[in-house]
Amino acid sequence: MTTTAPTLNPAIIGQAEKHHTAILTRALSGTTLNEQRWITLNQALAAAGPVERSAHIAQVAAMTQWEPTTVADAVTALVEGGLLAELSADQVEITEAGRGMVGRVRADAGKILGPAYGAVSAEELAIAARVLVTITARMSEELARA
Repeated sequence: MTTTAPTLNPAIIGQAEKHHTAILTRALSGTTLNEQRWITLNQALAAAGPVERSAHIAQVAAMTQWEPTTVADAVTALVEGGLLAELSADQVEITEAGRGMVGRVRADAGKILGPAYGAVSAEELAIAARVLVTITARMSEELARA
């Protein structure tokens, strides 16, 4: 009997996203972070230096489809928690404590994510990434028109 591989569809993407969220929630347990703060902190780390606060908020809001006020609240909480530092009224930067927190959460999540992603070849992961980036870009375009 031959079985065919499923075709990528919203249900499969949704299931994967729910599992990623469960893993992240477990890794964030016992920290001061929630999903909004985690993504906001990660994007500050990805900037590799100081970022303009308003531009950072706009960028994270656009990539997540969250309200800018939600992201602004996350930035404020991260500054208050010492994970981001305000360099001026208009710039923030990740602190050493923030870098340490990212490292710990990534290590915890990696205990599950590493074997899961390791079960798929690098070539297949690259294909999946291209497909998902293309689909996400198209959905973003459609949302912008709506």
